[in-house]
Formats: sequence, C-alpha cells, structure tokens
Amino acid sequence: MVAKVTSTASCTAYRAVLEATGEAVPERVLVARVGWLTGLTRSLTASVIAERWTEQALDELACGVGPDGRDLPVKGYKALRRLGWGSVAPDGVYVSDRVKCCADEEAARALRLAVHRRAIVQAILATWPADPGKRTAAEWDALRATLPAGVGTAQIRNRTRQIREVAARDGMLPTGLTGAEDPPKSAFQTVLAAADKQLVTVERVAEHDMVLHVQLPLCERPASRRDWAWHALPVRVPPTVPADARVCTPTLRVAAGRVRVDLPFTVIVAFAPASGHTVGLGVDWGVNTLLTGVVGTLEGGRVRTDGRPLTYDATTVSAKLHRLRGHREHLAAKRDHSAALLAGTTPADSRFAHLHDQHAALAVEHERVCARIRHLNHALAWSAARWAVDQAVASGATVLYLEDLATLEARGHRKGNAALSGQVRGAVVDAVRHLAAKVKITVVTVPARGTSKYCPRCDSGTSVLKHTPAPDRLTERGWKWAYCPRCGLSCDRDWAAAERIVSRGLLGQTSTITDRKTGARTIPTAVEGDVARVRRRRTPTRAARRVRRTGTDLHPRPPARQRKKDRPTPKRRQTRKNAQSSSRMPDRRLVPAPTRMVGNRPAGQAPQASGPAAARTGLVRDFHHRTGFHNVKATPVLRLGEYGGGRRGATPSGTPEPPRLR
Repeated sequence: MVAKVTSTASCTAYRAVLEATGEAVPERVLVARVGWLTGLTRSLTASVIAERWTEQALDELACGVGPDGRDLPVKGYKALRRLGWGSVAPDGVYVSDRVKCCADEEAARALRLAVHRRAIVQAILATWPADPGKRTAAEWDALRATLPAGVGTAQIRNRTRQIREVAARDGMLPTGLTGAEDPPKSAFQTVLAAADKQLVTVERVAEHDMVLHVQLPLCERPASRRDWAWHALPVRVPPTVPADARVCTPTLRVAAGRVRVDLPFTVIVAFAPASGHTVGLGVDWGVNTLLTGVVGTLEGGRVRTDGRPLTYDATTVSAKLHRLRGHREHLAAKRDHSAALLAGTTPADSRFAHLHDQHAALAVEHERVCARIRHLNHALAWSAARWAVDQAVASGATVLYLEDLATLEARGHRKGNAALSGQVRGAVVDAVRHLAAKVKITVVTVPARGTSKYCPRCDSGTSVLKHTPAPDRLTERGWKWAYCPRCGLSCDRDWAAAERIVSRGLLGQTSTITDRKTGARTIPTAVEGDVARVRRRRTPTRAARRVRRTGTDLHPRPPARQRKKDRPTPKRRQTRKNAQSSSRMPDRRLVPAPTRMVGNRPAGQAPQASGPAAARTGLVRDFHHRTGFHNVKATPVLRLGEYGGGRRGATPSGTPEPPRLR
C-alpha cells in the first residue's frame, strides 16, 4: 500500500513577463499588481463573511442541503453558489468569475470552520454548569454527550472562558457564536487552487525551475477585461521539492515587499500501519529538555526498554527565544503608547511629526523582532523533528509516540501557560509527521495526563512519584528529578515520563483512531502497564571472540591455586617520595633565564595532556553529528544492536549512517 504526503514550499517571484508583448515586468510593478489581486479577493471574501455572519446562515450551511434539496458540494465555492451566497464585485470594478471563485472558496472555508466552532459553543451553552470554573462529573458527562466527535478538553476550556468573558461584559450569556465573537478576518492572499486554467496554470520546466502563468490586474480598480493581462512568473523551486513530486496550484501573497508563492506538492510514500508495532519510540515534551525519548519493545504483553535516554536539549535556544519575546512585548507596549499619544494630537501640532516617526520606527522594529522569533522557532522545530525521526530510524522503531497537545495545559495557576504557548511543540508535531511519513514511520499521540506523575515500574500507574531537585536531595521538593518511594526508582523526570508514553502507546495501539480528514492518529484512552529496563550485554573481548570462533585460546590464564591462602600478599616495593618525577615545570625558574633566546621560551607550565576528544553530540545529518545549532546538546544518532537477547553487542562503529531526511 502507498499513501500521499502533501507539503508546501514557499518560493519568491522576483520578476515577470507580459505574455502578450514579451515586456519585462520589474519586481516593484509585480508586487503592486499581485497586491491589487489579493486586495480584490480579500474585499470580496470579507463582504461574504460579514453578510452571512448570522445564526440563521450558519444553520443553513450546517444542514448540508441546498434550497433545491440537493446536498452541498464538497468544494466551498460551489457550496456557496448553490446557496446563493456568491460574491458580487463592487460597482465600476470588473472581476472575472475565476477570481470570484477564489474569494468564495476562502469565505467558505472560514464559514465552515465557524460552523464547527458554533457546535462547540452551542453544546457548552446548552449544558452551562453552575460553576463554570469547575464542572462536576455529571456535568462533564452531559457536555460530552452533546459535543461533536473529536473535541478536546483544551477547546472546551477555551470556549468556556470566552463565554464567561462575554457574560461578564454583557451581563448575560451569548445566544451563539455570532454573539460571542466578531466575523473572522481574511488574509491578504489569493487561493488559486479554486480557479481553472483560464486564470492560472503551472508549468515545471526543470527540476528546480517552474513558470507560473496567471492573470493579474494592470490597475488597482480594473474597469474591463482589457485591464487584466497574462503574466509569466519564473519561480525557483526549492531543493526540498523532489523531482518526482506532483506540483499543485499555488497561493499568491505579498510579504515583506516581495511576491511569495506558496507551492503545495504531493509525494507518494509507503503506507504506515496504525497497529501491529513491536518497537516504538516514546518522546516526552520535557521540563528539563525540549525532547526526551526512550526506545521500547513489546514482548509477551510487556514493554521493555534498553535504559538509554535520548535527549534534545535546546535550553540556550529557548533562553534566546524568551529574551526575544520579552523584547517584543516591550516594543509593543511602547508602540501602543506612541499610537495613543499620536491619536491625541493633530497634524498642526509640533509634536505630530516626531510622534509619527517614532511610532513608525517602533512598528518596524517590532515586526523585525517577530520575524526573528518566527524564523528561530521554525529552525528549532525542524531540527528537533529531524533528530526524533532519525533516532526512530536508527533504533529500528516503526512507530513514534508523542503526548497529545490538546491535554497539555497548566492547572491551578496560569503562570505556566506562557511557557507552554511560547514553545514550538505544534510546529515540531507537524514536522515529525511530515518527516516520519517519508520513512514509513507511524506517528501517534497518547494522553498526557499522569505521564510524569506515576511510576513506570510498579503497580501500573498507581504509585505516585516524588519530584525532587536532585538525586541527593530526596527530602526536598522540586521538579527535575523523580523518585519512587515504593520501588526505589530514581531517574530524570522526563526519562520516566518517556517510558510511560512508550508503554501507553505500545499497549494501547489496538485502540488507535485515525482522523479521516487530517490523517492524524491518536489513542484516546490510556492503557497502563509496567516498564522493565533490560541492560544491553557487553561486547565480548577479542580473545573471547577468537575462542568462540576457533575453539582454542592462544593466551590461556594460569591455573588457579589449589591450596588455601596461608600468607598475606606481599606489598609492592615503595619508592622514595623525592624520586617521583613530574611532567610539570616548576612555578619558579631554578636557574636564570638565558639572555638570548633561541626558540620558544621554556618558562611556564608544561602543556597538559588532554584526554580523548569528546564526540560532538547532535543530530546525525552528516558525519559530524550536527543539529544546525552550535549550542544545542543532543544525543547522537547511533545504530545499536538488540538488547535483552538475540545478537550480542552494540557498537556504533562500522554501522551504516541513517538515511538523511529533508
């Protein structure tokens, strides 16, 4: 069986050519014309959403049946047109029907997403509890019975907070979604996938080159068809797009003064089964590190691990992100303050020019810091994802288990929510799923509740761990180290959580659920089980391997004594203390230094003999174990042999390098 993996590559179009005349269009003019196109589609989309942002309109869309009694089509723009909700161009502006299709498609996606959110809000309003901050078990059961399938606990809490804020502001509960929030805003982009060849075509001329043919307006408000012209945009395809990939219709937008082409492409990969796995890799969103993994095997209904933790420590990068976020908030506060001062002045005021320039400079600096945060988050997420997938490939795992992000939320206090939201966990999950699909590895999420609370060794999740600062401070309260008073387990907290994650995944893989729309796989209920650590057997020495191969020992040991020991072992001959030699030079020169130096001066300490160079830790993307960051510490990806039976030994030397992923 085979499956398809769809990804998106972002390209830049620097120039264009008018196909009718062959005239070259510079980048500045091309940016303006693409901006006019995205502005037209955005205005059409916003008008449709604002007109249909009512409970009655959402009811008509939710029923899935048009006025003629036929089911609504799957494509969004066709569904809106069957309902009679198509967009209408402004007076005096000519817009082709294909451009209207792009605008209607984006409006349909926003309205269909609103229908899903509306169902959640209606279920919460229908079962509104007496104390919204804490529901009883019966109230939770009543709410679950009315909610749509697949709604997580985090979505319920977020919508409950939203309704509470609206009720506190208006003095009454909202009637529905339209009363709880404003219409969603549409982005400055044009989804060309809803159009046909009369508006856009894509031609791949080489492995890394393609040409995008699209109709663009020649002015901001085109009055007739003559104000539209075909443009040929040569685009450089990134090396991440394989040569055999199927290129789809892209999306056009303008970002940072350049034309961006979001190019989706589809790659055929091997199908990864949902169950039947015996070797899996469990990864925990660590408190001490970004990722902590453990390899486990399922044998005889019990999970065994090799006792080797795999860590991806990005503490320094996270500290950099934290400093950038603080700087961003400081700039945002100054920008808002200058905007408030600017609103209270007039252009005739002498301070207006200074405040205007200050506000513009702060806005530019704020956007620059936001871009740095986005780029650093993207690089860190893909580096961590490649490391995790490479570890799974090297260990022979066919499944990779992660914690369900929908259940990760701070409880009791809101102090940890900023740390959770500032992490790159969502981007890491998407990157892991994309990379794992290319190497036929299944990615499954398991419940996160109790992974760090219970001991993975004893009583199937009933023995509570004691969190301490360090292994030698077991009587103090902390968060880094885990200690079990019952069985004596003492290890890193994230390590114990990763063992419980891989245990829940391998034991509960028969109840894996696959989302038909997104293809994401999850295990809804936690299946607990004890985890056993099996140490790897030591590699036999060269002499032992020779004896096993030839049957003869070239250097036999002398026979043991047959009689009992009746005298003490003689001590070694001791030397005088002053006779010991040292390789260090004396701190002071014993003789005067020569007046004329020939060569290097002999004074000073002798060079210290350094030990063996430590191996560079990190992601094995190449021979040097790099991670893409010079200050990230990660377990190197090494192919290790079996443990607890089978072939003896596990040596990384002479093993083939894991396949490189993009």
